[in-house]
Amino acid sequence: MANNNNPWNEGGEVWNFENLSKSKLSSRLRIMTQKPKDNWWSYIKYGLLLLLILWVCSGFYQVQPSEEGVVLRFGKYYDTTEAGLHYHLPAPIEEVIKVNVSQERSINLGAAESRDYRNNAFTESHMLTGDENIVDINLTVVWKIKDAKDYLFSIRSPDETVSVAAQSVLREIVGQSEMQPIITGDRGKVEDETKAELQRVLDEFQAGIVIVRVKLQKADPPREVVDAFNEVQRAKADMERFKNEAEAYRNEVIPKAKGRAAQVTQDAEAYRAATVNKAEGEAKRFASVYAAYKEGKEVTIRKMYIDAMEDVLQKAKKVIIDPSQKGNLLPVLTLNTQAAKE
Repeated sequence: MANNNNPWNEGGEVWNFENLSKSKLSSRLRIMTQKPKDNWWSYIKYGLLLLLILWVCSGFYQVQPSEEGVVLRFGKYYDTTEAGLHYHLPAPIEEVIKVNVSQERSINLGAAESRDYRNNAFTESHMLTGDENIVDINLTVVWKIKDAKDYLFSIRSPDETVSVAAQSVLREIVGQSEMQPIITGDRGKVEDETKAELQRVLDEFQAGIVIVRVKLQKADPPREVVDAFNEVQRAKADMERFKNEAEAYRNEVIPKAKGRAAQVTQDAEAYRAATVNKAEGEAKRFASVYAAYKEGKEVTIRKMYIDAMEDVLQKAKKVIIDPSQKGNLLPVLTLNTQAAKE
């Protein structure tokens, strides 16, 4: 007889393996090897709860100071978030696209392209100026994102859009300018006009892009005509030099001539004034003598005679002495300063 502690015992009944059928034995073994259904259900509930918590926590995201977060709800724009910690409904309900709005991006027109000058194949860097000359230009455009939403959804290819718009605007501005100022130094005007016009075009597209700066790296004539162009520039430089030298000579000679003319004029005015004054003085003296003559003829005639003799004797180099007056004269009688010196 079998022991009552036999694990195969149910309800105190002793089993006899010999009396068990094959089907009944298989059924019993299957029941004993299975785990309770309640344990499986608990595992499933805990697993689902854990997945739910992870799904909910996946909605937290961090936006850096140099970024903007664009929130999409079911693929459509919903909101723009600034720097900091934020939360959005987990995928697939919402998703976030982070855009770096502080990074400066750049494009270069006319630098990386190949040039086949032997076959006269002009490229995008060759532009026609307003005076019908060709100039080879290399332009750098630096830009960054102003509005993340417009940048992502208003234009399909930002780099290509900026490149095409910049080339179009530059061709328009160069086409309205002459070649000489562009090449020889007035590049700041071209850069400022290009930047302003390019920003206007991008704003019309609502591209969400701001142009930081525009720089002309190179502006030269095509290689085929550079020697002739340099020769023309040298000739123009010589012309300017000769013009400046002539202008300097003119500025030197004309003031001297004007000064000499002013001096001659002043001398003539002085001579005229002296002559007129002298004539007027002589006329007045004659008038006064005539008036005195009418008052006293004898006295006037005598005085005129004495004055005339005094004037004549002052110029004489010889002194004539009356012998009868010899004793009454001084040893030296100075009648004329010049005669006394002799």
